[in-house]
Amino acid sequence: MTIDVPTSRRSLPQLQPVSFIGADGQPTDVPTEGLSIPSDRTLLGLYQKMVQVRRFEAQVTHLTRQGRLATYPSAAGQEAIEVGATTALAPNDWLFPTYRDSASLLTRGVPVTEILSAFRGDWHCGFDPNEYHTSPAATPLATQTLHATGFAMAAKLKGTDACTLTFLGDGASSEGDTHEALNFASVWQTPTVFVLANNQYAISTPLREQSNATMLADRAAGYGMPGIRVDGNDIAAVFAAVTAALERGRNGEGPTLIECLTYRMESHTNSDDPTKYRDAEEVEHWKQFDPIDRLEKHLRSAGVLDDSTAAEITASAKELATSVRDAMNTDAEVDPRELFAHVYANPRANLVAQRDKLEAELAEAGRS
Repeated sequence: MTIDVPTSRRSLPQLQPVSFIGADGQPTDVPTEGLSIPSDRTLLGLYQKMVQVRRFEAQVTHLTRQGRLATYPSAAGQEAIEVGATTALAPNDWLFPTYRDSASLLTRGVPVTEILSAFRGDWHCGFDPNEYHTSPAATPLATQTLHATGFAMAAKLKGTDACTLTFLGDGASSEGDTHEALNFASVWQTPTVFVLANNQYAISTPLREQSNATMLADRAAGYGMPGIRVDGNDIAAVFAAVTAALERGRNGEGPTLIECLTYRMESHTNSDDPTKYRDAEEVEHWKQFDPIDRLEKHLRSAGVLDDSTAAEITASAKELATSVRDAMNTDAEVDPRELFAHVYANPRANLVAQRDKLEAELAEAGRS
């Protein structure tokens, strides 16, 4: 008896990460899984966004060290994933980010003040999800994978062509929520793209102590979905892979898991000391694969980027950093009554009592 095995179950991702542009800025000879490199015009736009995002990340990290923000998890070094994946989304697609994906929010068009209000402690989510088709950034590991899958299922049932994209890290890929999300997405063929940013560490736990798999993209085969492994520091590869995955989802071909190999250059958050679990030589090694440097080399080699254009891009990044400083130097106007405004449609009696007590205290203090 011959058993027909679906193609998605027969094929495994290639071990060599898909890459168009090498660390030296030159084209690679790596098989590209049928993907197409973006145009030079698209790559120039992606380069500008990455430069702005890196300046944003640096400025926010400085502000955190100055005590202007409570905490911040930097994505420095991972700009190709953040910018490449988010830029590939259509306006009606939905993004489901994590706490480390502020750069994706910036790329999606969320104002800096609204991105950072949560890190300053002003709001749980500082922006309107419906306005930007972006969910609140998830802090609990992997919960956003379930939200992305459920939302995609709803879109499918409604007959819309909206896809969802969610980011997760290598550590989050071992969570039970991720298993449930991947399994559900594959069974029901939801238009969901799972972008797994493998930055080598789950806080302080290295990848070798998290999984014995040859590569995390292998997990896709176990769920019966396509998996692809890309160089997460090559934005051309990230953009191409996500664009193709979104097209699959829109065509009713179900979900895709994309593992993006990268490295977390900064600490896990400002409260973390990475010197306790990795050495300086390792960090220096990864610097040679910097996503911005390689794309700049490529664009200059192709005659697309010159000194004048590069200076304009740098200036725009500085302007963005200034806007971040100005926003964080302005005290937020926080109304404590908002604590009760977005909890229940029909407030419970104990919350009503607490709200009334607060109202009385505010009135007594002349803040009514």
